[in-house]
Amino acid sequence: MLRASLREVSAALKEGHVTPTELCQRCLALIKSTKFLNAYITVAEETALKQAEESEKRYRTGQPLGVLDGIPIAVKDNFSTAGIETTCASEMLKGYIPPYSATVVQKLLDQGAVLLGKTNLDEFAMGSGSTDGVFGPVRNPWSYSRQYKEKPVPKPHPEDEDSNWVIAGGSSGGSAAAVSSFTCFAALGSDTGGSTRNPAAHCGVVGLKPTYGLISRHGLIPLVNSMDVPGILTRCVDDAAVVLGSLAGHDPKDSTTIQDNFKPFELPNLTDVSKLSIGIPKEYHAPGLSSEILALWSKAADLFKNAGANVIEVSLPHTRYSIVCYHVLCTAEVASNMARFDGLEYGHRSDMNKSTESMYAATRREGFNDVVRGRILSGNYFLLKQNYENYFVKAQKVRRLIANDFMKVFRSGVDILLTPTTLSDAVPYIEFIKEDNRTRSAQDDILTQAANMAGLPAISVPTALSERGLPVGLQFIGRSFQEKQLLTVARWFEKQVKFPMIELEEVKRHDHGVFQHQKSASFS
Repeated sequence: MLRASLREVSAALKEGHVTPTELCQRCLALIKSTKFLNAYITVAEETALKQAEESEKRYRTGQPLGVLDGIPIAVKDNFSTAGIETTCASEMLKGYIPPYSATVVQKLLDQGAVLLGKTNLDEFAMGSGSTDGVFGPVRNPWSYSRQYKEKPVPKPHPEDEDSNWVIAGGSSGGSAAAVSSFTCFAALGSDTGGSTRNPAAHCGVVGLKPTYGLISRHGLIPLVNSMDVPGILTRCVDDAAVVLGSLAGHDPKDSTTIQDNFKPFELPNLTDVSKLSIGIPKEYHAPGLSSEILALWSKAADLFKNAGANVIEVSLPHTRYSIVCYHVLCTAEVASNMARFDGLEYGHRSDMNKSTESMYAATRREGFNDVVRGRILSGNYFLLKQNYENYFVKAQKVRRLIANDFMKVFRSGVDILLTPTTLSDAVPYIEFIKEDNRTRSAQDDILTQAANMAGLPAISVPTALSERGLPVGLQFIGRSFQEKQLLTVARWFEKQVKFPMIELEEVKRHDHGVFQHQKSASFS
């Protein structure tokens, strides 16, 4: 049951094969037995069971609120949740309980979803490994899978098995790990430069970044206002479409959301791809791209070509400047956004009381980690009067050129772009921390952040297992507000590759269904 899709679980709930309370209890039990993954910061057990009880009453009277009624979900801990602590994995917000819920969280609750808890992340979502939060790193569930353990590939520390676990990716690593380990059926992440798609690729789940403005940002604690988008993590593409249908649309509390009404859609069953044009951007053959991922990317292109699609190489010439441009704009907006954390209104406040200025300084020194302080310093440097034109304004101009590259390619007749999501599969934690956060983020965001700067929808789809038995994902980038086409193509691809299901001992013990293992046909 825990491995079922959203629609399958919804049908089981309607038919009485399982109750919302039973489903919630199974997920909570699995959260406890997989606590070593450190996927959750807060588990709202009491609240979740109450919500499940309310859902059960609705099912008894035959009046469920929709497909998500009674479905256990998780939310990244940078979304405000009324009555539930929201920390952003930082000392600065430890103990902060918001008086309201983010629009996306409220929409899920209004649909009857059961909120299990808040998931772990890099502090204030600044990172690509979910290793830099104050609550410790997230462990990738695949580190404990049969597929990874049985691979004869040498592990970094064979004498110490506990040192061989790999990162979950970030910054939404907790949400990705929660979905991957079957502790919830869907989770919210945030995506500023790839923070939903990167961990999705590493944890073998689907990660959707919708078009900027399609989903409300109200209540998402901001990192980079002009790029932040709530992301969706699920185990299959159809589930992502279901959740998107519940979240998309105008929000009067967020002026950047679309004004038009959004109609939820069911994905059509695509059988003929001959009318599709798939673009392969040559610039995404980036330095550091592993030969294994390059081969999978090539195989995926051939898969579309052999099925009759028009597969062509395209150029996005300004992509090579995108990571530098992203760094300037990101840190500048971070510096602005982090100014609100001053110790006066909410969050951590230092005991230093010599003066207001010393209290400010001590609060921010104690409340922020080195990564956050470093980005604030960089951003303020770029925003200095003597640097503003040379850095910030220039980066904004380059951002426009990057967006124009995508527009030209889509106007030329290309429907979807196919790229890698990450440069390699997940690396062991002990290797990951050898490099600093800024270096790692620059490497790991290189294939994903351009879609954020252009505001385009993108989705990472799990494709195959690497030689080490770890997931590898590929990314599809679509036209603005064309999520239906993007998801339809992604689902067709998902069906072709038949990504294998993770095999975890903990899940076997808590799920009463037959353990299903699909073998990858095209991408073994």
